[in-house]
Amino acid sequence: MKKFNADALGEKLLRTFAGGSSRRSMLTRLGAALVAAPAFPLLPVSRAEAAKPDRSPEAKTFFARTAQTKDDTKCDYWRYCAIDGALCTCCGGGIHSCPPGAEPSPVSWVGTCINPDDGKAYLIAYRDCCGKPACGQCGCDNTDRETQLYMPQLNNDVIWCFGTSSMDYHCSTAVMVGAAS
Repeated sequence: MKKFNADALGEKLLRTFAGGSSRRSMLTRLGAALVAAPAFPLLPVSRAEAAKPDRSPEAKTFFARTAQTKDDTKCDYWRYCAIDGALCTCCGGGIHSCPPGAEPSPVSWVGTCINPDDGKAYLIAYRDCCGKPACGQCGCDNTDRETQLYMPQLNNDVIWCFGTSSMDYHCSTAVMVGAAS
């Protein structure tokens, strides 16, 4: 019976490896690995568990726990979780349409609101209606998951009448874009 010699096996493996590679090829491989390393976080990975939002009652915000789905002229209507301003539903318009004489802003801010009827989250685009004096009715200031002003697309403290014929703010709409998850 032949005795196993780890030293001889290790020496044979290293000699085979050294015979098939050079210092230059090793430096090339090492350099390629160092250049590619910053891209590793961009590779697709399974984030199924991380992507599942916690919809338990304890994880919901106060607005999400108390929102209703019947009256879109009230500030606690589920789509208004991040709205700031007068509701167009009280000013002659609709939940997703400006009243006559007002024009929608070409830009909007977004929020993710939970519909209490089905428990699902939806992406809502809030758009200001401009060109008429302020409506002054049904004023809401919901800040559910509002972010700081350095992320303006998620902040409701900006008058979004850019690109309209007038910077006069009238009211705000809440258009459902689609399911958030």
